[in-house]
Amino acid sequence: MWRLPEPNEADEHGIVCAGAAPEPELLLEAYYRGIFPWPHDGLPLLWFSPDPRFVIRLPDDVHIGKSLKKAMKATSLIVKADTNFAEVIRECAKMPRPGQDGTWIDDDMMQGYTALHHAGYAHSIEVYEETDGHEKLVGGLYGVTLGQFFCGESMFAQVDNASKIGFATFLAQATLWGFQFIDCQVHTDHLERFGAQEIPRHQFLSMLETARSLETSKGHWSVDITPQEALDAFK
Repeated sequence: MWRLPEPNEADEHGIVCAGAAPEPELLLEAYYRGIFPWPHDGLPLLWFSPDPRFVIRLPDDVHIGKSLKKAMKATSLIVKADTNFAEVIRECAKMPRPGQDGTWIDDDMMQGYTALHHAGYAHSIEVYEETDGHEKLVGGLYGVTLGQFFCGESMFAQVDNASKIGFATFLAQATLWGFQFIDCQVHTDHLERFGAQEIPRHQFLSMLETARSLETSKGHWSVDITPQEALDAFK
């Protein structure tokens, strides 16, 4: 298997190396070591270990804003997990991103993460809207877990607050499962509103070493709480 350098060998842009393909075995090795792939047009696949790293420590860092709390209390949206991973990653690939002309979730990435899903390491959180007895997928996110942390990759929403409600509910569920942190990788204003903070890479790698040594929640996930119940986890 193609070998990854150490995460501390990243350059000033957080790039560890370039090349290879996102095969499931290499993806697992990367996440185990605190590295993640991020394709850029016209370049070989880039692998990153940024400094600082953007994380949400559970439950202490979590912040649910007043407007989102109100929306969660009133919502009829249904949050599930691992019932339609393929559709979630396809919808994430379609979402326009600020400053990007296309998507970084190409066919190779979809195949690699779908293989990880079948192996029990990649998971989707889905948000459904029920209409006339039918559930329609309107939001969601996906990522990878090793030990007791979750590395979020991408999310999408087709109706107001869908991805926010799904993510907030997942934060509560992950807390109940004993997860230690959510790796958000790099700063975004959206995730900062949930309490994500930048920490030095060496601190992240120390947290990672502890979390990855714990039992991995492999296999099919299920969300056991409603958005309304999720609010109780952060009181």
